[in-house]
Amino acid sequence: MNPEAHSDYSHIVKIRHHLHAHPELRFEERATSSFVAKILRENGLSVEEGIGGYGVVATLKRGTSDKAIALRADMDALPLQELNTFQHASQHGGKMHACGHDGHTAILLGAAMALSRSTDFDGTLHFVFQPAEEGGAGAKRMIDDGLFERFKIDAIYGIHNWPGLPAGSFGVRQGGLMASSNTFNVKLSGKGSHAGQPHQSVDPVMAAVHLAQALQTILSRNVDPNVAAVLSVTQIHAGTADNIIPERATLSGTVRTFDSDTLDLIENRMAALTDNVAAAFAVDAEFHFNRLYPALINHDRETQKAVEAMVATVGHDRVQAQIDRSFASEDFSFFLQQKPGCYAFLGNGVLPTDCSSDMPISQQLHSPLYDFNDDIIAPGISYWLTLVKTALPRQA
Repeated sequence: MNPEAHSDYSHIVKIRHHLHAHPELRFEERATSSFVAKILRENGLSVEEGIGGYGVVATLKRGTSDKAIALRADMDALPLQELNTFQHASQHGGKMHACGHDGHTAILLGAAMALSRSTDFDGTLHFVFQPAEEGGAGAKRMIDDGLFERFKIDAIYGIHNWPGLPAGSFGVRQGGLMASSNTFNVKLSGKGSHAGQPHQSVDPVMAAVHLAQALQTILSRNVDPNVAAVLSVTQIHAGTADNIIPERATLSGTVRTFDSDTLDLIENRMAALTDNVAAAFAVDAEFHFNRLYPALINHDRETQKAVEAMVATVGHDRVQAQIDRSFASEDFSFFLQQKPGCYAFLGNGVLPTDCSSDMPISQQLHSPLYDFNDDIIAPGISYWLTLVKTALPRQA
């Protein structure tokens, strides 16, 4: 473990607790970004604010190499009421750092502080503090605001804490790591009637029921069984009374895939099935498909560099270089569509199965009882420091 990762540990923990106690939602990270920018400037970094909303980018250069990499942390919280009662619990009702972005930000600040005192790399570092990851596509906002035009970046790297993975260990894989996030909505319109006179209706409820079942056949009969994909109908809404067949019904849900061809196939089949089921039941249909976050695809070369840095940080036994893919989504994927890079998981702790266990409990992400594990701050910082030396080696 890099000793520099421990030198500011107590200070970084205090920063993390401050961030946790003062969460801000997507597109509202005004105080958080100012707090981050102030610390970066106090450590001698060049800082630009207001990129893609409240995004912050700090720059540090050493040596003569023209190589440049970026390290990214997300800053926003979730609209969730915290149930923890410890001293650093959220002071803002209905807002909570339930995904660990407070820890990600603190770790990257710790790395920036340590690297500001280092001459052990050759090239340019950009520390990217991103807003609005939680459903706001803040990465895309920063790209659209000229992130890659304003800052020369050859590769970009990110980490996310991962409950269920041993604390301080790492998980990563080349290629698809996290799925795309897409939503759909179907509106079915028919003719309402008294439930005792169903022959006078054009029933959208029965159409909705049949469509929900038909959509499941896309994965079982159209998608290659060797290809991973998810199609979930999560909502069906219709009617207001037991004795009325309504005029309208709606379905909505999510689709997750790891490649665009499969996503195209699923969307096209969903549209066709919607039209055909609607025709069979004589109802009108409106089908809407929304592509939110693309799949997160790690690049081979950068993943190899990341694994090398992980192994140097914590050892072979604590690195899973072929970790299972996740059907969660992450807007770091937008960065990886523009630049080569690697996104990895940093273990936040294994959940004990024995309720009587004395082992500290790391709650699942997005839980009102979640808290980032401060014990993984040092390995997180150490990974960043080692990765920088790996990606931007000092010339002999």
